[in-house]
Amino acid sequence: MRLSAVGDICHTLPVIRTLAAAWPDTRITWVIGRLEATLIGDIPGIEFIIFDKSQGRKAHRQLRRQLAGRHFDLLLHMQVSLRASIATLNIRARRRLGFDHRRARDFQWLFTNEKIAARVREHVMDGLFGFTDALGIRERVLRWDIPLSDADRTFAAEQIPAGTPTLIISPLANPRLRNWRNWSIERYAAVADYAEMKHGLRVILTGGPSAAEREVGRVIGDLCHTRPIDLIGKTTLKQLVALLQRATALVSPDSGPAHMGTAVGTPVIGLYATTNVERSGPYLHREWVVNRYPEALRRFAGTTPEEARWGMRVRHPEAMQLIQVADVTAMLDRVLKERGNRSES
Repeated sequence: MRLSAVGDICHTLPVIRTLAAAWPDTRITWVIGRLEATLIGDIPGIEFIIFDKSQGRKAHRQLRRQLAGRHFDLLLHMQVSLRASIATLNIRARRRLGFDHRRARDFQWLFTNEKIAARVREHVMDGLFGFTDALGIRERVLRWDIPLSDADRTFAAEQIPAGTPTLIISPLANPRLRNWRNWSIERYAAVADYAEMKHGLRVILTGGPSAAEREVGRVIGDLCHTRPIDLIGKTTLKQLVALLQRATALVSPDSGPAHMGTAVGTPVIGLYATTNVERSGPYLHREWVVNRYPEALRRFAGTTPEEARWGMRVRHPEAMQLIQVADVTAMLDRVLKERGNRSES
């Protein structure tokens, strides 16, 4: 059971790959959210059952019907939310493994009969690997292999032709959340201009289909002296993965695309001031992150990363403005120098 969100699904997938590699004869069923299933729901060898939380009680009835008469040897309850916990009541399993009591928020501990080991101050993905550790599986498989169709790859190749170094900018975290994770639109425009004018990079803007995201793309384009390609609201999650595979680098706040970039091995220049990089940064690319979280904690919360509760967020509208354009362009310079000004062939 892991329903959402896209970034956390990217964190969970290597854990499931690890389980499948260690137990190749095990049949795996993944109860997953509707949007997230569009990203990974066609992975061979895994049965995916969609739980569409927007359907309310209907989603629970559908899950109950789909699982009627089925019994599982083991439930990995990897979602800390009351909605997900209630949904697990439709899953008959002898062993119900969940988080340790401290991390089992929203009463998750009431819905499980086994707990993973208590650990502190670790990355979200490392916390999820606590489930395989609890099952005696020690060797981790950091593999994503998100399936893509020929149409997805063709779409990406049309946007990023071979030999075209490209910077993708995904400017917004979830637009339904308050904007404490979002950076300045004007500063994104400045980075886009720098990438094209200084390095000759093609710049592509990506994001979801909401009105807020489309408006951000329009404003960035208006502010730019160059002409970034605006694909906001014009890609599926699969197409975004295909684009990221061909890109030279990605600039993104703490959001799903940052972890999708990690999944395909593209350098992620993460913009972090409100969330802790060590807990939720791009798992394999934390060296590229522009990290102003310690400064934000000191300035807006009067504490330090060492003293603050692990995972503490800085919900202050000025926190992300601690990140300067020069911080991001300097990191882009470094990525291009160390990784090469390349595109996928």
